[in-house]
Amino acid sequence: MSVEYRKLMAVTGMPGLYEVIGNKKDGAILRNLEEKALRFVSSRLNTFSHLETIEIFTIRENVNLIEIFHAMANSTEALPSEKDSKALKAYFEKVYPDLDFDRVYVSDMKKMVKWFSVIKSNQIELKLGFAANEELKGEDDNEIEIKEAETTDANEKKVSEDSSVE
Repeated sequence: MSVEYRKLMAVTGMPGLYEVIGNKKDGAILRNLEEKALRFVSSRLNTFSHLETIEIFTIRENVNLIEIFHAMANSTEALPSEKDSKALKAYFEKVYPDLDFDRVYVSDMKKMVKWFSVIKSNQIELKLGFAANEELKGEDDNEIEIKEAETTDANEKKVSEDSSVE
């Protein structure tokens, strides 16, 4: 059974990464990717963050977390220890030098390394889901809007012609 990146989330107050197994009205059924244990997590007590919606500060525009993961995957640098703050910062300066190190804290870097290790150990493909890909399209959306507008104009014209006949 393979886990999809789009189903991964972090939960406030709970370490690690989780796969969404099912949703309920007041929470979600999640599987911890390290322990493989299922549990219900209440949305009243916790906040869920889908990994594909997390953005990271850079010196340019913010980037999706998956871009950082891709850079980490393509890097020849060894992953640093999560306990060594200087090594974490030095690692990210080499792997993704555009990070805004004034706003991306060592605790954030620690999470990225830990999450990347979990993703790697579970052999999860780093691919955005459908919803995130839609946000990134841009130009294709304009074409759809233009076609819809043309169709709407044609339909309005036909309706006005039909009503003038009566």
